[in-house]
Amino acid sequence: MSKLTQPVIAVGAVIFQDERVLLVERKHPPSQGQWAIPGGKVRLGETLQAAAEREILEETGITIRALHPIYTFELIEKDPRGEILYHYVILDLLAEYVSGQPRPADDVSAAAWIDRNTLGSLQVNQETLKLLRQQFNFASENEKAHTP
Repeated sequence: MSKLTQPVIAVGAVIFQDERVLLVERKHPPSQGQWAIPGGKVRLGETLQAAAEREILEETGITIRALHPIYTFELIEKDPRGEILYHYVILDLLAEYVSGQPRPADDVSAAAWIDRNTLGSLQVNQETLKLLRQQFNFASENEKAHTP
């Protein structure tokens, strides 16, 4: 892996349809094996909205209309020697569903519309859970019962 010299900007898109959210299971690190908001790296000269629309289509086969950022966080992972493996600055955008059916492609193992109750049975990325709870009060009934 090449040595990083600066953070990487990435986007995600939060899309709901029929009280279900579109999530993907990550195929590669970071967050490998976890379910998360779909998205990826922003290319030079690409707007956040264009990047989100492209990434969601590439990863899931879903066409969206990306709106505005609603959540921002950083993902920094180091190896055992303390070297930076990943440093992403991630902006999740609200988006509207346009068309398509979820199908895994690109760097995801699975893509699906997830309802509240299914959410609790999946290994979901902690930032994804935080976003869904804080911004949309979207959590399984079991999680709601245990959340102070």
